[in-house]
Amino acid sequence: MKLLKAEGVGADCSSMAELALCEKVGIQGHDIVFSSNDTPYEEYKKAMELGALINLDDISMIEYLEKFGPLPDWICVRYNPGPLMKEGNDIIGKPEEAKYGMTRDQIFEAFRILRDKGVKHFGLHTMVVSNELDPNGLINTAKMMFELAVDVQKNVGINIEFLDFGGGIGLPYKPEQSFVDYNFLSNGIRNYYEEIMEPAGLGNIRMSFECGRAITGPYGYLVTTAIHHKHIWKEYIGVDACMANLMRPGMYGAYHHITVMGKENVPKDHLYDVAGSLCENCDKFAIDRPLPEINDGDVIVIHDAGAHGHSMGFNYNGKLRSAELLLHEDGSVTRIRRAETLDDLFATLDFSNL
Repeated sequence: MKLLKAEGVGADCSSMAELALCEKVGIQGHDIVFSSNDTPYEEYKKAMELGALINLDDISMIEYLEKFGPLPDWICVRYNPGPLMKEGNDIIGKPEEAKYGMTRDQIFEAFRILRDKGVKHFGLHTMVVSNELDPNGLINTAKMMFELAVDVQKNVGINIEFLDFGGGIGLPYKPEQSFVDYNFLSNGIRNYYEEIMEPAGLGNIRMSFECGRAITGPYGYLVTTAIHHKHIWKEYIGVDACMANLMRPGMYGAYHHITVMGKENVPKDHLYDVAGSLCENCDKFAIDRPLPEINDGDVIVIHDAGAHGHSMGFNYNGKLRSAELLLHEDGSVTRIRRAETLDDLFATLDFSNL
């Protein structure tokens, strides 16, 4: 996070812990957008103490915040386009079935209320796709938000000062996929910006994406070791990692490329399920994956684990999360997080009466 801060990257936060991490590394002010839902006031309070941009998920949160004190001068609201937007995918789902955000009419009403209560600066947020590789879908999201900003100006009489297009920029997890063409993406957004925003006098506006996956994903690897073979109806390779270390394959059926170290050029003529040890059949890093012959002790590297790895980890079955190592440009390695221990796992239990 310190490296990202030095590069000018901000933070999209949704919890107290994420806000605390920002505070630890010195990210503050409008470099933080606090987007959460069903949020306790303590988290809003912490976000406001850090000067974060508050992004309201529901119109009722205006009254909720007022119970505890004055509203901040800057407030953003989250838009859910419902069936008007056809770009949802399996991860986000159809917008009309998602719990996030406000309807179009609620957006207008929320801004009227906020304006009348003295809020001075206004923003719009949305997120309707996740892991999207088609830049046209991302461009259309920006177009939708530009049009909404102009409609807010016409209907409410305020100028939107910042737009957050949410996350959604995808990664080419599969070898046959390609990275998003950022030049194509930025040019497409610029064209709609000049066509829609500038004629409305909204030509000086802050815009942002929440690109955590795109920034961190390709630069993290889960390194594990083959410890067991099983030959039943299928061929299984058991490894010493599990879903506690990387949840995406088990949770979403997501593909993560796998390399067997030292066998990069060996024919992939074996079909394996690569599995962890959780008491869940979905604890698999790969299903029917063509790989080189794997022997016990082989080091297996699972690619693109820099996003949704440790951050989605858990302790189900009492599993302990692994250490994290940072590889520097000069080849040196720093441990930035130690592995969990049983003492960590049991730290909240009271054994004094046993």
